[in-house]
Amino acid sequence: MIGNDWDQKLEIIWQSSGFKKFMNLVDKEYQTKTIFPPKNYIFNALKLTPYKNVKVVIVGQDPYHGQGEAHGLSFSVLKGVKIPPSLQNIYKELQDDLNIKMCPDGDLTKWAKEGVLLLNAVLTVVKDTPASHRNLGWERLTDYIIKILNEKEEPIVFILWGNFAKEKAKYITNPRHLIITSPHPSPFSARYGFFGSKPFSRTNEFLKQNGLKPINWDLNE
Repeated sequence: MIGNDWDQKLEIIWQSSGFKKFMNLVDKEYQTKTIFPPKNYIFNALKLTPYKNVKVVIVGQDPYHGQGEAHGLSFSVLKGVKIPPSLQNIYKELQDDLNIKMCPDGDLTKWAKEGVLLLNAVLTVVKDTPASHRNLGWERLTDYIIKILNEKEEPIVFILWGNFAKEKAKYITNPRHLIITSPHPSPFSARYGFFGSKPFSRTNEFLKQNGLKPINWDLNE
């Protein structure tokens, strides 16, 4: 389904009767409603960041629900799409943290290719209806993804913004990993602890301490 080592890691899921029934349900949603992201983008985060390359995980809630926004990466939008407020705040914190100039577009594909798994907890959404596919069944898959990442011997940084993402922390029990939490970057909560949390420099410092190449967070290059 993915085309890299995630297929082997998730084979027990792909082959299960429960997941096959669930995907039939997802297919029916696409047939009867306007669902985002486009079907071929559902697993984009896994396709762009193989298991063996994961250094950082940024957990989002569910895809953007506006026309043309979601493309399978948490917090990311395609080039040419107006940058959403949460991503604007992420860029502001990045500039304050690492003095990186704000990028004029919202496509985070470069981060994904650097080893940042941009994983939403829920992978689909009904147009203009946020959280509409919450509890549909995606959480069982994404919880499992966090669990098998927790088993990695190489240290990973898990960045959990907001209460929804923090729910995944209970699956991160391996002491070699780092968990960074803060309020969500949305305009409603960013000023209550997201701004000034310095997740990008803290991530890179941890990676360097563990002999790993830091992430190049600069999207302008």
